[in-house]
Amino acid sequence: MANIRKRETADGKPYYTAQIRLKGYPAQTATFQRITDAKKWVTVTEAAIKEGRHFKTVEAKKHTLGDAIERYLADIAPSKFKPHELEKRVPILNWWKSQIGYCSLADLSVKDFAACRDTLVTHGNKGKPLAAATIKRHFLSINHVLKICQLEWHWFETNPLKDAVIELPKPPRGIVRFLDDDELARLTIACKNSLNNLLYPAFILAVSTGMRQAETMNLYWSEPDAPPVHTAWGVVNLADNCVILHQTKNGTRRRIPLSGNALLEVQKLGKVRRLDTKLVFPSPTHPHKPIELKKAWTTALDKAGIVNFRWHDLRHTAASYLAQDGATLIDIAAVLGHKTLDMVQRYAHLSDSHISSAIERMNKRIGGA
Repeated sequence: MANIRKRETADGKPYYTAQIRLKGYPAQTATFQRITDAKKWVTVTEAAIKEGRHFKTVEAKKHTLGDAIERYLADIAPSKFKPHELEKRVPILNWWKSQIGYCSLADLSVKDFAACRDTLVTHGNKGKPLAAATIKRHFLSINHVLKICQLEWHWFETNPLKDAVIELPKPPRGIVRFLDDDELARLTIACKNSLNNLLYPAFILAVSTGMRQAETMNLYWSEPDAPPVHTAWGVVNLADNCVILHQTKNGTRRRIPLSGNALLEVQKLGKVRRLDTKLVFPSPTHPHKPIELKKAWTTALDKAGIVNFRWHDLRHTAASYLAQDGATLIDIAAVLGHKTLDMVQRYAHLSDSHISSAIERMNKRIGGA
C-alpha cells in the first residue's frame, strides 16, 4: 500500500512525501518537489520490492568496493587461503582498493575494470608493467570478491565482471625444457657422483615420477605426527611399491607407482634411514626439515654441462618421455596430477608418432587388411 502526502515548506512551497508499506518489508519513504516524480517513484519501487530487486540495489548503493574488500580480507580470505596464497592476494586486493575502492557497488562498470587493466598493462601495481599471468591473477582475485558480494552477502544483484568481455594480455607460449637422452645420461652420472648422497635418489625419483619438488622433498616413511600444513607432502608405501601424496598443489590426493631405479633407490634409503626423523630426505642438521639440495644440484648441472635447466624441468622431462613412449594426454595428466588437459597440451606434439600408429592401425582394420 502506498500513499502520497502534500506538505508545505516554511515559505509556503509545496512538496510531496511518498510512503510505501508492504507486508513483510520495512516501510520506504521519499520526498519530491513534483507529484509526478512521487507517483513514478511509488510505481517503480513497489515493483522492485515485489520482484526482490529494491533492497539489493539499496545495499549496492550503501557499500563501496573498498568496503567489500575489507570485509573479504577479514571474514573470507583467512579461512579460504593458505598463508602463502594470502600473502599474494592481500597486496593485489589492496591495489584494487587504491584504484577504484571509492566506487559504490551500484556504480561499478566494465569501464572501471577495463581502465584498471590498462593501468596494470602500462604501469603495474608498483610502477612496472606486469606479466600477463599476474594481470590475470589480479582479475581472478577481485572477481572472487565480487562473487562473494553477490551470492553470499547479497550486496548487489549483478556481478559486473561475471559476463564482461575484458581482453586480458595473453601469456607468452611457454618453452618446455626437458633432457634429451644424452643430457639425461650425463646428468645421471653427475648426480650419482655427487658428494651429497641424497641428490641421486631424489633426482631419480623426481625424473621417474614427475613429482613436483615440494612433493618429492616432503616425503615421509610413515604419516608424520604433524604433517606440513602449507606445502605438499606424501608417504612412501614400500609394501605396495608406491607413493601416496596426501596433499598436493591442486588439493587432490594422488597415488604414484614406483618401479625401476626409483623403486630401487627408495628401497636402499629405507634400509639405512635415520631413526630421528620420518622424512625420506632429511636435512643433516635439522632432521625434521627437508634437505636443501640447491648447491649439490647446481654443481651436478655444471659438471654435466647442462644449461638453462631447473629442478622443475625434471617434471617436464618425465612428461615428455611418457608422451614419446605412447602415453595419452589423459595418462600424463593422471601421473602429473593435473585436473584438466590444458596443462599437458604442451606435450601433445611429442606423441605424434603414437597417434599416427593408432590411426594407421584403425585404417588397416577399416580396410580389412
